Amino acid sequence: MEYVEIARTETERGELVLRERREEGSPNVLELRANGVFVMDSQETSTEQALADAALELVEEPHDVLVGGLGLGYTMHRVLADHRVERCSVVEIEQALVDWMRDGTIPHGPALLADERANPVVADLAVALLEAPESSYDLVLMDVDNGPDQLVHEENEALYRQPFLEQVHRVLRPGGAVVVWAAEPSIALEATLRSVFGNAESRGYEVKLQERDEQYWLHVARVPSAA
Repeated sequence: MEYVEIARTETERGELVLRERREEGSPNVLELRANGVFVMDSQETSTEQALADAALELVEEPHDVLVGGLGLGYTMHRVLADHRVERCSVVEIEQALVDWMRDGTIPHGPALLADERANPVVADLAVALLEAPESSYDLVLMDVDNGPDQLVHEENEALYRQPFLEQVHRVLRPGGAVVVWAAEPSIALEATLRSVFGNAESRGYEVKLQERDEQYWLHVARVPSAA
């Protein structure tokens, strides 16, 4: 197996690297790493699809969707595949990732961003939500880490605490929902979601990652529908 670096950038949060895994007889696999930590690749995307599908099933009319974290764009792609979605805003803190999507460094990126419903926003997720008007979204999907216990950046810990989740609740419309992806279940996150929303559940999903059986988790909370 051979690894070929495609792109690299240094930000105030550290190093972001896009590389390709090449193996004879197999398709090339795009891989994203932050500070040496595996974030995601183009080989196993079922978790991103599960995140989008689970959220979209929770809401009758998911017209406006907010995705926290761009990654390689697979969650956004799945959201945009739903004809009910009128706008998908993707908040990504790393300008380079959005640029790589736009300029084709990530090969499937230009086609995804050509969809007029796609709205990439380069910003800190906490700041973006703080500035968003009340009741702006029908869905909020969070995929910025490997969950609260496996952070890509330590400062992301605040995204799983009550003050931030209260902002999520504020920007959701009646009948809306938030779904948080995690590599393992988090009792603390579920308790905080329950405290803020009055309800919460954790759903496990079986996936195969590079020939290994893995289980990932979606933490879900909902806003009651208007009377």
